[in-house]
Amino acid sequence: MRERTAGAGAAVLVSLDFGAPDYAESLEELRLLAESAGVSAVALVEGKRQRPDPAYYAGSGKVEEIAGVVERLEAPLVIFNHDLSPAQMRNLAAKLNARVIDRTMLILDIFAQRAQSHEGKVQVELAQLKYLSTHLVGHGAEMGQQKGGIGLRGPGETKLETDRRKLDRRIHFLKDRLDKLKRHRVVQRRARDRADVMSVSIVGYTNAGKSTLFNRLTRASAYVADQLFATLDTTSRRVFTGGQGEIVVSDTVGFIRHLPHTLVAAFRGTLEETAQADLLLHVVDAGSPNRDDRIAEVNKVLHEIGAQHIPQILLLNKIDLQGLPAAVERDEYGRIACVRLSAKTGAGMDELRAALAELRSARPQDAAPEEWHPLNGQVN
Repeated sequence: MRERTAGAGAAVLVSLDFGAPDYAESLEELRLLAESAGVSAVALVEGKRQRPDPAYYAGSGKVEEIAGVVERLEAPLVIFNHDLSPAQMRNLAAKLNARVIDRTMLILDIFAQRAQSHEGKVQVELAQLKYLSTHLVGHGAEMGQQKGGIGLRGPGETKLETDRRKLDRRIHFLKDRLDKLKRHRVVQRRARDRADVMSVSIVGYTNAGKSTLFNRLTRASAYVADQLFATLDTTSRRVFTGGQGEIVVSDTVGFIRHLPHTLVAAFRGTLEETAQADLLLHVVDAGSPNRDDRIAEVNKVLHEIGAQHIPQILLLNKIDLQGLPAAVERDEYGRIACVRLSAKTGAGMDELRAALAELRSARPQDAAPEEWHPLNGQVN
């Protein structure tokens, strides 16, 4: 356990090792998530267990240890690197005499901070309210009285959680709003299809460099920061590929392991744009020691939203940090499989643009989007 003096926005982080092979990375992600949410992590309490305790998630001895740290540092918040049941959250809050949130609540808070567009805000609020409806309703009036703070931004600042009927009405309203926005996107997509515009979505693990790549490729100015979920709202720009016409490139929210299902469900409308793309540019941090695991996590979410059949090109980003040369790699059939590049320095961008122009030129003029596969240039 490591600790330092508490202050405003201070929190004690708790992470239990159940023997999962990705525990170390999950712990590092907890630190990054807390930092991205504006939390000052004053202590980290770790422990090992075979299974969660039904009442407190952690064992009684570990809970006593956490309580001692909270009291000594006067920390107002405890963040668990796990998903807690409503009962566990209530029991821990009473035992620790501090507010307790879990990993999902922390991620929802970050999304509440980052959403900028109207649709993004609606999606985040819907995800938060769905979470509140199962976790905070029934906690008592004290939850409705709390204002602000990590895990309580957005709808958490209101008293909605004290009235399930109000929650249900608001959730229904937000779903209707998202349906209308979805229909608007369908109209836009059909217009692109009629104009024979190739659609490309940039996907990848959070903080892999997607927005930096998007800016470099489209000469846009999307927000970029070295933090998790720096980009939340989907942004699209047209890119001309020389004499081969144009493509529409979209930057999307980054994925992360154990991405809350409430978020995937709320953002399904936006993510469906990815499922309708002609091509996915899957950005990967070339230097990540868990590169294969992160690729698998992204593909898991893509499968969940029905985008598992969309052709992909892997983009191994940040080659400047690895001393690797820019290059285009092809499979045994001569199809483009991977592009090595650095979105930060621009190395490999010419190769990527040439690859996109090659794929764009292979699209038959009379092929329906769902029939065309850019990586083999064939029509079903």
